[in-house]
Amino acid sequence: MLVRDFMTSEVATIDEQDNLLETTLTFRRTHFRHLPVLAAGNLVGIVTESDVRQFLPSLMARGGPEEYNHILESTPVSKVMTRNPLTVRPDQPVTEAAQLLFTHHIGCLPVVEDGQLKGVITTTDMLRLLIYLTREQLAHE
Repeated sequence: MLVRDFMTSEVATIDEQDNLLETTLTFRRTHFRHLPVLAAGNLVGIVTESDVRQFLPSLMARGGPEEYNHILESTPVSKVMTRNPLTVRPDQPVTEAAQLLFTHHIGCLPVVEDGQLKGVITTTDMLRLLIYLTREQLAHE
């Protein structure tokens, strides 16, 4: 089984120049927890909801909501993203992707082919694979 068989192809992306407000709105609109970050159409990073949350001050901190909103609107996503993320190819065995996710304690790998983003494979996709394999095994018992 290959990465292409279980990856998510329809993926939302964000531009590295977009600010954290645009990023947060994209997370809310799409319900994704990971967003590939592009520059001129090329993958340059990945950002998670957790990356954004950890960067932002508490609403109760000094400065309050005004400071919070200012940071959301003035901080480019490139400041909080992970640069040069690990990637996989669509033709790689899905077990290699699972091993990378597990070993590096990450939830998402961009899937790249010939320099172009083709999708992502996530821990949720791996759970879908587990369900598929379990059902296949039960069907053959």
